[in-house]
Amino acid sequence: MSGSNWEKIVSITKEGMRSIGMMRRKISRGKKIALLIDGPNILRKEFGVKLEDIVDVLEDIGDLRVAKVILNQYAPQGLIEAVSNQGFEVVVVSGETGVKLAVEAMREIYNPNIDVIALATRNAEFLPVILKAKEKGKETIVIGIEPGFSAALKHAADYTIILTPNGEEG
Repeated sequence: MSGSNWEKIVSITKEGMRSIGMMRRKISRGKKIALLIDGPNILRKEFGVKLEDIVDVLEDIGDLRVAKVILNQYAPQGLIEAVSNQGFEVVVVSGETGVKLAVEAMREIYNPNIDVIALATRNAEFLPVILKAKEKGKETIVIGIEPGFSAALKHAADYTIILTPNGEEG
């Protein structure tokens, strides 16, 4: 898993966000993707993440079949509505979102109609989910943002997308 085997494959500039992708091996086109987003960890005002940037990058890889954003009960109603209006299924949980995200990910890992598990999070607690997905023959993508994007998570996945504010290096 040497970093020297990685190559840049994506460099997209959008308003306010730039995506830089790195991968060790190409994920073949036309795959069926399940995208699960750790809302409190990724959709923070200071990061300025736009869901359409994530969707655009994933649509270059395959067909987005599942798109869920996990939020906690403290999420503003405006955020819930905005996420829903973009075509995402919003899952609101009381307390920690991590358990629900892991349960949803396991459901998709065992879904025979899904080829790729894409997790948008910075948190290393989801490393076992990535490893289980790979064990079950799924390709894996992690989408995160610095600071605090787990190095273990980045290196475990088949494909990593690092989101950085526009104008910064990734």
